[in-house]
This record gives sequence, structure tokens and C-alpha cells, in this order.
Amino acid sequence: MTIAMASLLSGIVALYLHMWKLGLTGSLACTGTGGCEYVQGSRYGWFLGIDVALIGTVGYAALFLVAMVGTLPQFEDKRWPNTAMQLLIWPAVLFTLRLKYAEFIILKSFCPWCAISATIITLCAILVVLDRRRPLEG
Repeated sequence: MTIAMASLLSGIVALYLHMWKLGLTGSLACTGTGGCEYVQGSRYGWFLGIDVALIGTVGYAALFLVAMVGTLPQFEDKRWPNTAMQLLIWPAVLFTLRLKYAEFIILKSFCPWCAISATIITLCAILVVLDRRRPLEG
């Protein structure tokens, strides 16, 4: 349930950033440094021509759905929801590392909204590993 709620929160943040890129939210609420706009508007705000915030929105929505299904009584003792979450979380962790490297090292900037996503995906990675240790059915 914690993974579901964390992914919901981060998905909302990602959706907000995507809507900002589409021009639907006005100015971006950020610290006075302008790091959010700089990072979001950089080439690292896009991956293979797709908005990184949109990728995050879709990814977190998928993680939310799998996590919620995993809380249903008929699936709470099954291993497949954890496996599905692992398949969503670990590529996201690697992608986040790439983005944080670009943000801090290449762009020399900081986006608090991006930090929320990085923190949450790290939390989800820890929780999914801990959950995997539970004895479950196939």
C-alpha cells in the first residue's frame, strides 16, 4: 500500500510537470533559483523525443495500478505483483540515476520536483526488496 501511495504522489508531480510543459499550468512553482524550468527545458527533459515527465506519469500510474492490485485479498500472498513492481521500479531507478547525473553534474542545477520523484522511486525500490523477502506463493 505504501508503494501505491508513494507512486500516486510522484505520478501527480510528474503530471504537473508534464502539464507545465504543455503550457496548461502557468508558471512553474519552484524555488527562486529557476532550476526547475532550466532542468525541465533542457535536452534532458526529453528522452527519445518523449517528455520525461510524461514517461514518469505513465510509469507511476502503472506502478500504482500493480501495487493496488497486489493489495487485493486474492493477490496479497502471490509473488507476481512484486515481480511486476520490480520490473517497473528498477528501470525507473536507473533512469532516475541518469537524470540526476544530468541535473547535478552536467546542468549544475537542482529541481525540487525532480528530487521528489528521485526520493520516492528510491523508497519504492527499498520497499519492493523488503516485500520480496516475505514468504509467498508463486
